[in-house]
Amino acid sequence: MAEPGGGQNNMATQIFGEFVENECAEYLVISFSPGSIPIQRRWRNNSFSAEFLADYWGTFFPVLEGPGQADRAEIKDAVSFISNEMLENAIKFANTASRLPITIGLYLDGNELRFCVTNSVTHPHAALFQEYIGKVLSEDADKLYMRHLEDTVSEQSKLGLLTIMNDYKAKLAWKFQALKGEDETVVVTTMVRLPIVRVEK
Repeated sequence: MAEPGGGQNNMATQIFGEFVENECAEYLVISFSPGSIPIQRRWRNNSFSAEFLADYWGTFFPVLEGPGQADRAEIKDAVSFISNEMLENAIKFANTASRLPITIGLYLDGNELRFCVTNSVTHPHAALFQEYIGKVLSEDADKLYMRHLEDTVSEQSKLGLLTIMNDYKAKLAWKFQALKGEDETVVVTTMVRLPIVRVEK
């Protein structure tokens, strides 16, 4: 049954947006332990992780000069920005009491590069996030971005998601899974589907 804002309820799993399961030959997944290092130090390492992912995936794309073609520099810029934003959000809202890892995976599927970040949150945080997702999926993204930009108390994480949608023309989707036997833990996977043009030399 569809939930408001595009969610689908399947027992303990809820899907928002066009979420697809990854079955790609090319992928890279990195996992982090949320509680082993203080969050302030982990945030400082986000940029290093994002740059590593950008350098890795940049090698899959040639340097192009034709109109409408995504070249290596554009892909690296997109991977770095999106990865950093998603990791910051995942670490900021992670339920460290659950001890579940934070993972970021990038998957290459034809002309689409998919980012998947998984982290655990408490049920109250999950409910608030789902409420916001409903707005993202039902309202005009440009107008929503401008409202948050003008709101000085708006969370930076919300601006980051809207920037990914507006500036990179990416699609966002989410999967929420309530863990059996863990009343306070919900596993959230955020997916960004970035359209690309991959041209072989």
